Amino acid sequence: MVTPAPRAVATAGPVLVIGSGLLGASLGLSLRAAGVEVLLEDSSPTSLRLAQDIGAGVPLADRPGAAPRLVVVATPPDVAGQCVVEALRTWPEAVVTDVASVKEAVAGDVLSAARHERAPDFASRYVGSHPMAGRERSGAGAADADLFYGRPWVIVAHPGSSASAVLAVRNLAGDVGAFPVELDASSHDRSVALVSHVPQLVASLLAARLAEAPSEALGLAGQGLRDTTRIAASDPRLWTSILAGNAGPVAQLLRELSADLAELLDHLERAAELGPLRGGSVGAVNRVMEAGNRGVARIPGKHGGAPRRYAELEVLIPDTPGSLGRLFTDLGEICVNIEDLVLEHSAGQHVGLARIMVDPGRHAEAEDALEKRGWRLITHAGQTR
Repeated sequence: MVTPAPRAVATAGPVLVIGSGLLGASLGLSLRAAGVEVLLEDSSPTSLRLAQDIGAGVPLADRPGAAPRLVVVATPPDVAGQCVVEALRTWPEAVVTDVASVKEAVAGDVLSAARHERAPDFASRYVGSHPMAGRERSGAGAADADLFYGRPWVIVAHPGSSASAVLAVRNLAGDVGAFPVELDASSHDRSVALVSHVPQLVASLLAARLAEAPSEALGLAGQGLRDTTRIAASDPRLWTSILAGNAGPVAQLLRELSADLAELLDHLERAAELGPLRGGSVGAVNRVMEAGNRGVARIPGKHGGAPRRYAELEVLIPDTPGSLGRLFTDLGEICVNIEDLVLEHSAGQHVGLARIMVDPGRHAEAEDALEKRGWRLITHAGQTR
């Protein structure tokens, strides 16, 4: 068997990755697949060994005399600033970046340290960054060489960052399949509070209501509950560090959300007292739903492009090995692309529902073809065919 040649990249090794969790190990896997030498460092010997064993890199201690050209700090946000400063001091020829999900605090630590350093280019070699990629599972065991592919990677330079340092971090993002987006630290932190940090808290708050819920209620749970609570399974220790580090923007959004909830609650409580559909509850609920519709409509569509409307196929899937693969094969044979997919399962049932988004122009053709191949479809009237 012929081993494929590494893909061409602009990043020159060695690259030192400090922190061998999900992001650090995934970055190491991706760079090594491209033929870049990766060195690893971690305060936990166990985490470091696991990252090495999965092929993410070689411990720095095993390469005496190695001098990294690029250092990537992939530690939790509460220690990222300190680690960046130490890396700048230890490797005076290297560009240093970090992948923490908060940027103002890290940049503040670096610029504060720079005021006490005698090296004039100390802070110029630092460029913050943040790949918008992750998953609920943490640690090197969940690492994936394709984790960053097609995802935004925010480049957060400060006014003193050198052009060559910015270019090095942009190249890193592109080399692992991400697309670079430039923001200042304040804009970044406000943005991620809206699209990542507050959604995490809302999901966790909602999921917390389930901890003492009666089993008969949980037995009724459908895909909607699973969708809205999925990220509540995230690592509490990591998210504590993230949310504390971005407390200001998160608190502002929570205040706005709290005001919206208080207004809605006032109308609902009046309806509970006066009777259904009274107390202005109908208008209040409708305003919330319509505002949500407008917000969802602004979320970028597939591959980050403009939102698109797809037609939906609802197909019953037997809970047997190979059933989903057979459905995909059948759609492929009639040249219908799956634009998106949601799987739903009902408690105690041996059948699932696949909601498949397809090009509206192919919807009717796909329905007919799948029916002829023996699939049971749900019609818009809720009937099977």
